[in-house]
Amino acid sequence: MKLIFMLTHNDRTVENCLDVLAAVLPLGIRDIGFKDIGVAPGVLSTLNQRIQSAGATSYLEIVSETPDACLQSVATGKVLPVDRLLGGTDVETILPILAGSNIAYFPFAGFPRGHPTQLAGQPEQVAEHCHAFMAAGASGVDLLAYRAVDADPLDLVRAAREGLGNGELIVAGSISGPDQLRRLHDLGVDAVTIGTALFSEDYANARSGVVAQLEAALETIAALN
Repeated sequence: MKLIFMLTHNDRTVENCLDVLAAVLPLGIRDIGFKDIGVAPGVLSTLNQRIQSAGATSYLEIVSETPDACLQSVATGKVLPVDRLLGGTDVETILPILAGSNIAYFPFAGFPRGHPTQLAGQPEQVAEHCHAFMAAGASGVDLLAYRAVDADPLDLVRAAREGLGNGELIVAGSISGPDQLRRLHDLGVDAVTIGTALFSEDYANARSGVVAQLEAALETIAALN
């Protein structure tokens, strides 16, 4: 299982994202993401370029609340271009937009709503979405398991893992401690995103600063793998 470090707090890219990126790259983090809200487009472009120039994989997670805004986010991801696009649910519209690019797409399974995003839906619905998304050509799914409002988060993870087959399962949102990472690892999750917990210093109470917090999370991942 790998860790995707999100340069985000409360579903927004942090204003000092470029400084934070420079500070964390020496830790060896090679999967780094952001949202398309919180900073100006020019900053996003520079951020994406610096992530990729460091040999890391860049991720843009969509948090748009309307279909039109979602498609605008997809367009932003293609123009940058990021390596991986997370979020959105309209696979039949989004995949053709990404055609011809090298961007891997991971839609949301279930029924995301609001901002910060919550996830509605039952396990059987998540499994159905995962199966359908893979059949349509997605690379996997982005599951907001710990934002669930209708079901147990781990039941959704199990359902997604079953529905995806060999597809990649990314679990995102409200992951805040080592115990969650251990459970997700044991259920066959391929990657997790963490942002807010590190910026809020909630992941490792004895460590101060986002760099030390990220280091603690990477230590947990290394011990699991």
